[in-house]
Amino acid sequence: MDCSICSAMPFIPRPPRNTICGACYEGARTIITLTNRNDHSDNTKGTDNKTVTGLSASSSNPSIKGFVNALKWVKELKEMKEELNEKLNYLSGFVVAFRDHIHTDILIKPGNDGPSIPAHRALLAARSDIFKNILDSDGCKAPPSDTITLPELNYEELESLLEFLYSGDLSKEKMEKHVYSLSIAADKYEIPFLQKFCEHQMLGSLNSSNALDILEISDTCSNLSLKETSLNFIVKNMEDIVFTARFDAFALKNPHLTVQITRASFIDIKNKRLGV
Repeated sequence: MDCSICSAMPFIPRPPRNTICGACYEGARTIITLTNRNDHSDNTKGTDNKTVTGLSASSSNPSIKGFVNALKWVKELKEMKEELNEKLNYLSGFVVAFRDHIHTDILIKPGNDGPSIPAHRALLAARSDIFKNILDSDGCKAPPSDTITLPELNYEELESLLEFLYSGDLSKEKMEKHVYSLSIAADKYEIPFLQKFCEHQMLGSLNSSNALDILEISDTCSNLSLKETSLNFIVKNMEDIVFTARFDAFALKNPHLTVQITRASFIDIKNKRLGV
């Protein structure tokens, strides 16, 4: 059996799936027992280290071998986590440069006549080919006081977009509030990582009250997988969605999507009759 622990050693360890050999399973149980028993005892830790050394020397025993491999795997995961945290702390310098307006060289203006936000041309160009093309155009080869406008975003949405571009992350509150506008901006300015981020948020929050909004956004952004998921959800929850004022407004605004919902509903009914 392809064990996700011992078969990965000494190479890159991968997260455990549902495939683990008996030896590694027993080893994992031993780790849990030792951890619970000795978590707060420095003296016992020393004993454990001796025990582990002894076990390594007796690796002919399958359960001991699994125990040693599991320990190596846990250690590797811990080192990977520490290295990742160091990289994240290092990259956070970009966020500081954005928040403190350090050597900014362009202003980004929202579409609702809100105040402009200082940013860095190089970072915008690195995050989006569309921004790069805009900044490379003759109209933007001007002094650092130059301004570009993103008309589809208000001030809060623009601020959230820039925060994501600098940090690669966004707070849950901001993401929930601006996910639709950010998804459209990610599609328009070709920011794949933000597109995936928004898609994950929408899939995780999909329910009867927002399914129509998510279907509309997925259609606007040509996100086929998100569209299929939201459409299937609507079909399975027709009674909770169709007989609402929200659906009436949606149908008037999106007749082509309403037709798709109707067709998908009939196909679902037909499949149920046929036992598919």
